[in-house]
Amino acid sequence: MRRLTADDRARYEREGYLCLPAWLDDGWLDRLTAVMDRFVERSRGLAANTLDILLGPGHSAQQPMLRRIPQTVAFDPVFEDFGLRGPVVDLAEDLLGADVRFHHSKLNFKSGGGGEEIRWHQDIPFWPHSNYGPLTIGVYLCDVDEAMAPMGVYAGSHRGPIHTLRDEAGAWTGALSDIEAERLDPADLRWLSGPRGTVTIHNCRIVHGSRANTSPRMRPLLLHTYAPCDALPLTRIMDPVKLANVIVRGGPPACARFDAEPCPMPPDWGAGEYSSIFSVQQEKLG
Repeated sequence: MRRLTADDRARYEREGYLCLPAWLDDGWLDRLTAVMDRFVERSRGLAANTLDILLGPGHSAQQPMLRRIPQTVAFDPVFEDFGLRGPVVDLAEDLLGADVRFHHSKLNFKSGGGGEEIRWHQDIPFWPHSNYGPLTIGVYLCDVDEAMAPMGVYAGSHRGPIHTLRDEAGAWTGALSDIEAERLDPADLRWLSGPRGTVTIHNCRIVHGSRANTSPRMRPLLLHTYAPCDALPLTRIMDPVKLANVIVRGGPPACARFDAEPCPMPPDWGAGEYSSIFSVQQEKLG
């Protein structure tokens, strides 16, 4: 089912992202928000991370501060239905073709009054694939204005270099270095704000990030990553995760497709070093 126009698809190819204001209907938004609220309420009784709730600095029962619900599709049937069979899968098929694989999902929170900055980065070095087709679709579960730290992207940066996300000594930081970030053209920066139900789509190579949320309002962003089926994962990071890497449209590829440009590899996540981009960037960069 076509959800995007020819102009939308051309813009995605040219600029590496799309922002679709108020795209998702209220029926889905109400269901997703109700599930999110249950997770937030349950977090009030937590003092440490669990498999399905990652807490942020300053979390308390009186003022829940969440970083992330990881792998949402694995932890709730509504999230599963949305990520594997919902309308965002139509968007993925529109841009990726008939054969689509779901890779992973998460609900990132930027809690009001201190939700953390996400420094400039590209996604693909976190979870390399054989080609650069994968994309991530985000849904704002509340109105997001510029004060609430919307996601920012550098338009066209998916056509630029792939960064290693390591410092000069070769240590993984999960972010561009200050020198690399300074080379980005400010004229290309787009802040993707929008009302509840706004959908963002970004290519795995585009440089993106977000500021700290200093507003009093929470900014939840539900994210799903999809890949064309001929883009094969090059790490086993998702192997233990229920429903990860399942085909949601079409079928398996006859051949894997490999892009000519090599992809930097991340650390061995199997060693238990990684929980979220929040913790990686805060611990490595401060």
